[in-house]
Amino acid sequence: MSSEKLAFAIAIAVFAGGSIGLILQRVLPERHTTGGPRDMIGAVVGLLTLLSALVLGLLIWTAYGVYAGQNTAIQTLAARVLQFDLALADYGPDANPIRLALRDGVGKSIDEIWSADDTDANFVANNFAAALRNLRLREAALNALHPTNVAQTQALAEAKAAGDAMGQARLQMSFALSAPISYPLVLTVVVWTFFLFLGYGLMSKGSVTAVLGVLTGAAAIASAFYLIIELSSPYSGLFQTSPAPLEQVLAVMGKE
Repeated sequence: MSSEKLAFAIAIAVFAGGSIGLILQRVLPERHTTGGPRDMIGAVVGLLTLLSALVLGLLIWTAYGVYAGQNTAIQTLAARVLQFDLALADYGPDANPIRLALRDGVGKSIDEIWSADDTDANFVANNFAAALRNLRLREAALNALHPTNVAQTQALAEAKAAGDAMGQARLQMSFALSAPISYPLVLTVVVWTFFLFLGYGLMSKGSVTAVLGVLTGAAAIASAFYLIIELSSPYSGLFQTSPAPLEQVLAVMGKE
């Protein structure tokens, strides 16, 4: 289900809770919505408000952490790619085929990651497989080099260290995208919010203003969950990470 459809479904559920509460407030005998029962409803509403606010804030923070983490991982990967390329340049002409393969690989990775749909169930698996494949290819290519002097030996050691760091950064990007948010937890908060708005309805008087208030609240809750889902999908959608660091490194590599 897309983030828009899920957010719309959540808005409908929350609005339904508020509407049911408004209807019950009109049809129930007054003794059930005043005095002691009203105090109990208010206490439960306060508890649900606190729980919903805490967990919803946690979900938003977690989703933002995924987004920010991927941005940091992209910048780290770009730096490692540049270090790897510079080490190969120091090694000499024998490493030029590896440098050319690196440029092609970076360009291909940009196309694969940012052209794919990260909501696809296979996105994380494909991303991890590509990262592992590239890591093994780099190791094999570096092992095929045979330095003939101290400078080449040092450059090769630097290239291997940068290659390992680059592989780790790429794999961490893949791992961070595996189950970034807990949908059972999302469902739990939606249920809390349903009963929260039902309580609001029981404590309100049925009127156009009350209905508009419930509608506004439902839209606000739905927008919060929309942000959570979009932030958890950093390679597509509203909050998309930028491939600019990798593109800049690719441009620098192409000039040498």
